[in-house]
Amino acid sequence: MIDTLVRLLPRCLSYKPDDLPARYALVTVHRPSNVDDLAWLSTLLAALAELSQDLAILFPVHPRTRQRISELDLHATANGRLCFTDPKPYLEFLALEQGATVVITDSGGLQEETSFLGVPCLTLRETTERPITVSRGTNLLIGRDTARLKSEIRRILAGDAKKASPIPLWDGHAGDRIAQVITRTR
Repeated sequence: MIDTLVRLLPRCLSYKPDDLPARYALVTVHRPSNVDDLAWLSTLLAALAELSQDLAILFPVHPRTRQRISELDLHATANGRLCFTDPKPYLEFLALEQGATVVITDSGGLQEETSFLGVPCLTLRETTERPITVSRGTNLLIGRDTARLKSEIRRILAGDAKKASPIPLWDGHAGDRIAQVITRTR
């Protein structure tokens, strides 16, 4: 995955919109544990609406999440600083991710990408299948703790974001190493 990111990163810059605020949070939530529990989803959206008073929030909404939001009838949550949009193609999303002040997500792939890019990541899960993003990357597991979500956002806005250490083998050459192993074993 990092190989693909490294290869496509130079191309994503042309996809960055000119009208983005200087600082913004990028949100993506799609896992059943976060969107199928309507009480939790409502709590999360209320927290995002509150956070949007201090930080613009861009939320490309996954179709599953959009359906659940429509069941809550919370479209009024959107304001000028909490912006729900359609999902974005990869290069456009990557440009948004690279420029974000923070990413709020439940996606494993985004935990890796943000750690590589050095973008703070707040993960709305209790566990991760990518623990290196917590131990060496920019990822913090927030779970369903909206008070912690808010306090971590405040820390990030104050310039106290978690910093990443280089992650071994995340250099964009995993495919090359795999090809070398395959050719040596023939």
